[in-house]
Amino acid sequence: MNNRELLKDKKRIVVKIGSSSLTHPETGDINYYKMEQLVRTLADIRGMGKDVVLVSSGAIAVGRKSMGIKPETISQRQALAAIGQAQLMMTYQRLFSEYNQKTAQILMTKSTMIDDLNRKLAQNTFEELLHMGVIPVVNENDTVSTYEIQFGDNDRLSAIVAALIHADLLILLTDQDGMYTDDPKTNPEAEFIDIVPYVNEAYMKMGKSSSSSDVGTGGMKAKMVAARIATGSGADMIITNANHVEKLLNILNGDQIGTLFLSHKDPDFDIMDCLSDDHS
Repeated sequence: MNNRELLKDKKRIVVKIGSSSLTHPETGDINYYKMEQLVRTLADIRGMGKDVVLVSSGAIAVGRKSMGIKPETISQRQALAAIGQAQLMMTYQRLFSEYNQKTAQILMTKSTMIDDLNRKLAQNTFEELLHMGVIPVVNENDTVSTYEIQFGDNDRLSAIVAALIHADLLILLTDQDGMYTDDPKTNPEAEFIDIVPYVNEAYMKMGKSSSSSDVGTGGMKAKMVAARIATGSGADMIITNANHVEKLLNILNGDQIGTLFLSHKDPDFDIMDCLSDDHS
């Protein structure tokens, strides 16, 4: 059985989608069609008996569009996050309810993870929600987050969530089909990478630090950091295109879609190490 075939047996899956994938680039409005596709697909995966967690960006982008303000201060970002998060979660709940799927909101900061008690309580909450058949929708708590307690980006957050709940697969939805040897938007000779056996320094250097969207914070470099965390915790990871969210079902059927990063459970893995900016 090859590595792709093994994806059929994954039981606990974390899916991350970014702001740029949830909004129309022309206007910044929510892309309801894509959200509906994502929700329907995740509801189907849950219907297969698998645990599903969604890490979703978009609060600040939605709040920014709603109020017509480009945030220039931390307090403005936090205010727009509060507005946007409520709207975003309301939309998710409405869409998921059409498929008789319950959802719950979980907002996190580094403080959640650093404190032993808070981390254990968060883990217990995830476990109970998944036991109930609920799909948790996770985001960074931008309303109260400051530089010192930010995860930095939701790629890293999703990998930390995967490690916290002992997920066996993390899927990052992005604006590319997967990972390339270079940025395919600027280098037509960039080659697609099907499988990454181990996230070594050569692969880390292939990651690019810039994001292609003004509403995103990640980029391929952030996804390489997420890959190092996820695979070290014992989860496989896939980077795939957010324009085809329905193909998540094909991925779980063993089809060759996206870039697959193979897990390498590190016996010395410590989730606390993942919170450091040096973990890159």
